[in-house]
Amino acid sequence: MSNKLLNSSLLLTTFALPFAVQAEKSQPNMVLFISDDLTYFDLGPYGSKDAKTPNLDQFAEEGMLFTHMYQAAPMSSPTRHNLYTGLWPMNSGAYPNHSMADVGTNSIVQHLAPAGYRVALVGKSHVHPESVFPFEYFPSLKNEVIDYEAINNFIASCKETNTPYCMFIASNQPHTPWNKGDASQFNPKTLTLPPYYVDTENLRKDFCRYLAEINYMDNEFGTVLKILNKQNQRDNTVVVYLSEQGNSLPFAKWTCYDAGVHSACIVRWPDKIQAKSVSDAMVEYVDIVPTFLDLANTKPISKLDGKSFLPVLLGKKSKHKNYTFSQQTSRGIYSGGPYYGIRSVADKKFRYIINLTPEATFKNTEVNGRNFKEWLQLAETDAKAKELTYRYQHRPGQELYDLEKDPFCMTNIAYDPTYAKVVKKMDKILKKWMKSCGDKGQETEMEAFKHMPSRLKDYKPGNN
Repeated sequence: MSNKLLNSSLLLTTFALPFAVQAEKSQPNMVLFISDDLTYFDLGPYGSKDAKTPNLDQFAEEGMLFTHMYQAAPMSSPTRHNLYTGLWPMNSGAYPNHSMADVGTNSIVQHLAPAGYRVALVGKSHVHPESVFPFEYFPSLKNEVIDYEAINNFIASCKETNTPYCMFIASNQPHTPWNKGDASQFNPKTLTLPPYYVDTENLRKDFCRYLAEINYMDNEFGTVLKILNKQNQRDNTVVVYLSEQGNSLPFAKWTCYDAGVHSACIVRWPDKIQAKSVSDAMVEYVDIVPTFLDLANTKPISKLDGKSFLPVLLGKKSKHKNYTFSQQTSRGIYSGGPYYGIRSVADKKFRYIINLTPEATFKNTEVNGRNFKEWLQLAETDAKAKELTYRYQHRPGQELYDLEKDPFCMTNIAYDPTYAKVVKKMDKILKKWMKSCGDKGQETEMEAFKHMPSRLKDYKPGNN
């Protein structure tokens, strides 16, 4: 991001300062740490037998672990726009990858300003335009290293002026290439792999490198927690950990299967959120902004699509939503086809998916990767490889999965007459949501390029 962004942030901070001076000490600080391209069940707190995540393991012991957190899009850019605006991707305009929000959209920076908060973003950005996201921005250092000194100094500055703060820390890990951490601490021969992978030696070696970066990310998160402790910020700071969409291997990122849109979410607030607690409430990334505003005791300055789940955090409610929604716009992704739109709705029992153009072939950068090419070669003689590679690229118009029996979304039951009523019900709910967002299906898909930041005069590719 440019200096213009930082300057606008400082201007916003200046206007907010009178509020900050008057801010009640009861206003908590908020810190949200988000990893990049990580399948939620590849973390220790979510049952991984292979992951080494001691900091997250301990963090889960200190807070509330959510088992049903979802995001609106299985790609980084729409996810981050969704997270920072509290709007569905279609409503903000940021629904393709490498996208931008509509000019005039409000983000959490504008929403928190009346409450006197300084709002910072550390690390990966992937959001546009600058006018919508006037964060105090601290980019990653060389080799994607988080700027811990900037975090420490920002907190110290807020303490000095008695100003509440909201800080988003966006790690680049474990996004590919998997080249950080020590892969030798993982044994490729003993890994537990999900059933949607073709089990090869190369895949197992790559998965060890992926686990090594998860371990590296866990150490990043641990360092942030140490800074909070050193600054005596632990007790009055709400800390949220999110895993973002699934990894870049097939059937996760770029898909609306559970591995693509189901996220880790762990929240700690000492003496307010019960330690070692687990919630099965259905929550979404779109709910983060209204929850943070609720914590700050302030109202949004414009309409939000999400709703606060603070009552769940405080143990006052056990339920939040009945359904979660997701969409994938493949038009514009790296090595993608001209279009491949996906829409999905899920409750705790079923995930329903519609593929807008089932006649098309699904493509992305992973299809051109070493693993998938090897799987295609194996498909000539191996039945499982043939089934998985074909299913990844060729999908029917409707898909339905029983998440209780089939959490990896392996068996499509949409065309089983037994589930005809379920399909009809879920299809109606999904279409209603699409209409509420102005989503016209394939017509909306074909307009995706209009929402790319490359048409902005101040766009710089390095901002992504």
